[in-house]
Amino acid sequence: MLDLNALDFEKGGGLVTVVTQHASTGQILMVAFASREALERTLASGEMHYHSRSRGPWHKGDTSGNTQRVVSLVADCDGDAVLARVIPAGPACHTGAATCFGDVAADALGELDAVIDSRAKPPAAANESYTARLIGDRNLRLKKIGEEASEFVTACADGDAARANEEAADLMYHVLVALHAAGGSLDAVRETLRVRRRTSPAERGTNRSEQQQAVELDA
Repeated sequence: MLDLNALDFEKGGGLVTVVTQHASTGQILMVAFASREALERTLASGEMHYHSRSRGPWHKGDTSGNTQRVVSLVADCDGDAVLARVIPAGPACHTGAATCFGDVAADALGELDAVIDSRAKPPAAANESYTARLIGDRNLRLKKIGEEASEFVTACADGDAARANEEAADLMYHVLVALHAAGGSLDAVRETLRVRRRTSPAERGTNRSEQQQAVELDA
């Protein structure tokens, strides 16, 4: 996941900067420092460990319970900073805020995906939210995709931009719910698009449809 030998700890006096990002929403949660020891503990435990210049090593959530499960760790080009993508178990900031940067913009689609994921799991699913109902009723969720797609097409045919935006949002929500129900994920869709973008048409094969090639962003 991360080659500690490739990091330049000397430049930062034994520390590297860690930018911690919510893996689902893309929201920047916090910025801290880590020593080699802290990153070794992170890799061994699967949860974020940092190093405070005043308090020394610390495990995020050790006292608050607001741990951060590691999804990926990536070094920057200079090797003196690390991007940590995590799934937080609670607020990142000591003030109780979700992030140390206040109400900063996040990936709205990622936020919606995270909400759907939480609503689809017990005990939230037992509350019979609309999302939980869709997850539990295959025919209903597939029917809603058809309805929302039809409404989106109509809005586009009418040239009604405002309504097209609204219908697209409704369609995306129902698609994400169905994706969860099928065992897929938004991250997997993103990775599929990244792979398609990075590979050539020859590598992907020449038998792909025109629609698929357009999605691959070759135009």
